[in-house]
Amino acid sequence: MIGQDKICAVVAAPDARSMWRQFRQALAQTRTIELRLDWLRDDTEIARFLARLRIAKKNSAKKNRATLIATCRRRPAGGLYRGTVAKQLLYLAEAIRAGCAWYDLDIETSSACPPELLKVMLGNAHRIASVHYFRRSPSDYEGVIARLSNSGADVIKIAAQCDSFAQTAKLLSLTRSHRDVIAIPMGELSVPTRILALRGRNGFGYAPISTSTAPGQTSLPTLKNLYRADRLNAKTQIYGVIGDPIGHSLSPHLHNAGFQARRVNAVFLPFLVPDLRDFLGTVSQFKISGLAVTIPHKQTIIRHLDGCDPVAQAIGAVNTVVVRGNSKLYGYNTDYVGVLRALERRIPLNGSRVLIFGAGGSARAVAFALARAGSIVCICARRPKQAAALARDVGGQSIPRASLRREYFDAIVNTTPVGMYPHVADSPLDARELNCRLLFDLIYRPRVTKLMQLAARRGIETVSGLDMFIAQGIAQWEIWMGQRAPLAPMRRAVLRALASEESSVPRASRAGTIRPPR
Repeated sequence: MIGQDKICAVVAAPDARSMWRQFRQALAQTRTIELRLDWLRDDTEIARFLARLRIAKKNSAKKNRATLIATCRRRPAGGLYRGTVAKQLLYLAEAIRAGCAWYDLDIETSSACPPELLKVMLGNAHRIASVHYFRRSPSDYEGVIARLSNSGADVIKIAAQCDSFAQTAKLLSLTRSHRDVIAIPMGELSVPTRILALRGRNGFGYAPISTSTAPGQTSLPTLKNLYRADRLNAKTQIYGVIGDPIGHSLSPHLHNAGFQARRVNAVFLPFLVPDLRDFLGTVSQFKISGLAVTIPHKQTIIRHLDGCDPVAQAIGAVNTVVVRGNSKLYGYNTDYVGVLRALERRIPLNGSRVLIFGAGGSARAVAFALARAGSIVCICARRPKQAAALARDVGGQSIPRASLRREYFDAIVNTTPVGMYPHVADSPLDARELNCRLLFDLIYRPRVTKLMQLAARRGIETVSGLDMFIAQGIAQWEIWMGQRAPLAPMRRAVLRALASEESSVPRASRAGTIRPPR
């Protein structure tokens, strides 16, 4: 539609030197680049950057291989440029002379300018007629398209705040019915749906080199390396993890590494899902093939399923969904497998007394797995009634929090999210409540939690949730794909992501006394 690459690198910086540095980085990664001139802090910096761009074009022996889009959006249209409309058009004209084959002109400016003026100033360069709805989605998209079509633009871009997946699906459907429309969802729910938009016939998206210029953008390296978004097409299978929060999940690293190793045309995306019913209503429209389920939906999703594996049904929690013909949803639980693989080689489960802290969906999977393995299961949770109910379901014992300092267990398993990234300084239990020989924390990000640090100081062996996470994820992948998962590259991808994250943490805040899990 625009240029050779459907992912457009966004170059945005406050000064000409930084802008040029980003531009060179963009040229190494893509052949479609948007130059956000309005992000330069003043007219002087804009002039400096355009002068450098003009010199580079003049001195280049070869024709620039990239398609450049000039954007200088004024504040009334959601941009940063404070100048007049006349200066805005002047800079766009200079950018065109410096080598930009396209320019993005917002509806606010185009509505205020006679078409003849735009023709004189901007010549025959290709125009993107854009409109941005930063607060809410419009009710009449067809009316918006009709209005923009009359402006004489080559392409229409509609960017809209989407507060639900239903709104996002409606926006993305425009690209199926209109050849010249680019649809850009914005907002905290839009990270995966911006990637989904790349699958379509008119697939096009924006990715910042450094500075995000709109809510929901994902960096260009992440789009290309983690999601392989530049290779998506209409036949790409869609999988994802749903939860709230979801930013901590390393499932995209695990599963996308598996798809890449096996050369499967599929992508795994993180969906922030505050409203489960809203999301499930779009499974068919988004053509989703399978889902991983995390907090807080593992139990509530069961009532929305068309079928459920007997083990998952008995546990009362689902962490894996397969979408079959006619968008029928079938649930499984692979947490059950993960906890057994993580613990059975460290302690004899039969006859061991194990405390499970928490009573949610993950706790249910752990409790059923341990009970069937012959462990004596004890439950302690913030909600005593929920703890008592789970204890009854597995033939275990409910223990009040106040008694923990007087009790002793072979193992304690934390199934709560307390201490999960980014709240790494929190711990669900204090040191005096850790009376056990083994502590297993289901959290895997960070790899060494505050709870594990407290346990290590008391000489207690610790197990990270990483082992369970990888084991349950491998089982998920095999359910979806119907073949053996490539364990080694999937595990390496997760460890690489964790190592990269930990390298950015100040050394003083790391726990160096605990060995990483095997």
